[in-house]
Amino acid sequence: MSVRRNNYIRVPVHFVWATHERMPLLPDDGEDERKLWRYIEALAQQKRCDVLAIGGMPDHIHLLVNLHNTISMAELMKFVKGSSSRFVSQELRRGGWFNWQNHYGAKAVCPDALDTCIRYIANQKQHHADGTTDNEWEQVYIEHDLPDTPEDP
Repeated sequence: MSVRRNNYIRVPVHFVWATHERMPLLPDDGEDERKLWRYIEALAQQKRCDVLAIGGMPDHIHLLVNLHNTISMAELMKFVKGSSSRFVSQELRRGGWFNWQNHYGAKAVCPDALDTCIRYIANQKQHHADGTTDNEWEQVYIEHDLPDTPEDP
C-alpha cells in the first residue's frame, strides 16, 4: 500500500484593505453586511484558504485566513478585492460607484495570537466606537519617504 503525502503549511494571515479614500461605502449592519462577509468567505474558500475571521467597518475590511500553499498573498487579494468590488457595486449598491484602495496590509499571525486576532476582528465596531483599535492591525499601507531622484544631466 502506498502512502500519499501532502505539504503541511498553516500560515494564518491577517489582511486589511480599505475603500477608495476610506469613504464609508460598505454596508454597516444587517443583511447586506452578512451577504458581503459570506461572499468574501466563499471567495477565499475558492482559493482553498480557510477563513478564521472576517469583519470590518463601512470603510475597511479585516480578513484572517489560513493561507493555502497554492496561492500567494498578492494573488488572493487581487482575486478577493476584484470579485468583491463587482459584488458590492452590482448587488449591494445596485449599480452605484464602488472601488477599493489599491493597497492592502497583510501580517502573519503567530499561533499564540490567533484567538486575540479573531476577537479583535469580531469586535471591530466596538473597538472603533471605544477608540481601542490596534494601529498595527488596522494598517492598510505604509508610507515611505523616497529619496529625491537626481536630475537627468
